[in-house]
Amino acid sequence: MTFPQTLHLFCRVVDNYGDIGICWRFARQLQREHNIAVTLWVDDLRSFQRICPEVLLDAEEQQIFGVTIRHWRDQDGVFTVSDLADIVIEFFACDIPPGYITAMAECNPRPVWLNLEGLTAEEWVEGCHTLPSSHSRLPLTKHFFFPGFTGKTGGLLRESTLEEQRQQFQSDPIAMAEFLAQFGVTSAEMASTKVSLFCYPHAPVAALFEAWQNGETAITCLVPEGVASDAIQTFLGTEAKAGAACTRGALTVRVLPFVAQPDYDKLLWACDLNFVRGEDSWVRAQWAGKPFIWHIYPQDENLHHKKLRAFLQRYSPDIASMATFSLCWNGAETDESEEPTDWSARWSAFQADMPKITSLSIDWQQKMLANGDLTSNLLQFAVSLRSEAAKN
Repeated sequence: MTFPQTLHLFCRVVDNYGDIGICWRFARQLQREHNIAVTLWVDDLRSFQRICPEVLLDAEEQQIFGVTIRHWRDQDGVFTVSDLADIVIEFFACDIPPGYITAMAECNPRPVWLNLEGLTAEEWVEGCHTLPSSHSRLPLTKHFFFPGFTGKTGGLLRESTLEEQRQQFQSDPIAMAEFLAQFGVTSAEMASTKVSLFCYPHAPVAALFEAWQNGETAITCLVPEGVASDAIQTFLGTEAKAGAACTRGALTVRVLPFVAQPDYDKLLWACDLNFVRGEDSWVRAQWAGKPFIWHIYPQDENLHHKKLRAFLQRYSPDIASMATFSLCWNGAETDESEEPTDWSARWSAFQADMPKITSLSIDWQQKMLANGDLTSNLLQFAVSLRSEAAKN
């Protein structure tokens, strides 16, 4: 019998689509590429359904694409050894049910217990990756597993066929045009600068739109329904429903339906610039090979600004326009000026550097590929832990 055969993944949805987006990609890759029976415990089926339309909101348990989905309602419940999996993963330090933990302590051999952490470019991650943490009462040890950007971390989430699929799609202009046409994108809009916009509600969308519509470059901005609703509705002059569109000056804004993850990947591949948010879309933008601007999930005391700067220092240390635009987009301007941001100037500088940023993104991909993929790296670590436990 090989190890592992089963895996349970616990996900609490904090960022509406980032948490479940990561966990769903991870679960599907485990099942499809490694033939592991995966159960995904998730507390928010409605957010899940937005990125996976097959999800049934009233089902306590369901099977989707070979993955078992359990609606995680509360911390109650009595679990037995037969209820457990070979590997148990809590995503981003969520607390799994106490009864489940008690049952883990009764197993022989015990499950490999991992805390899959959030992605950051900060240097301290390398020192914390794979560190153990002993339970205060039970004979259990949990290990921390960090995704990251160096060989001393777990790497980035990436399916084995992703790069081949991207290259095939981006080398086929007809396929890209047909994909965008289903959302109403015209041939004239295909020839414009195409931008996908996915951000949190506090992003300065209205100010950027003003700069774009008064600029000289034709821009088509594609926005999923429900994103930046107030700014989109103001620009459109009507409700920001899927299918709505409006052109003002050089800017056309189109509202898209929320699409499943495979189609979101294609949207990133088809656009010239991608605004992304949180973690899941941020990682996918890095694999898209296109310029992107990251809207980081806000934290108390502006800790997210530190994380943003750490990533920019790794990703584009020599491209000032990307750093400046990104910091402004996140409300973390580099200067002390109280003057309002000149978005026209910020955009012009960034736009001029887009060819350079595109070239940089391809080099970055090669560096990330060298680190292996997160799923395979995590499984290798789990196997090493089981082998070490067997020796003891």
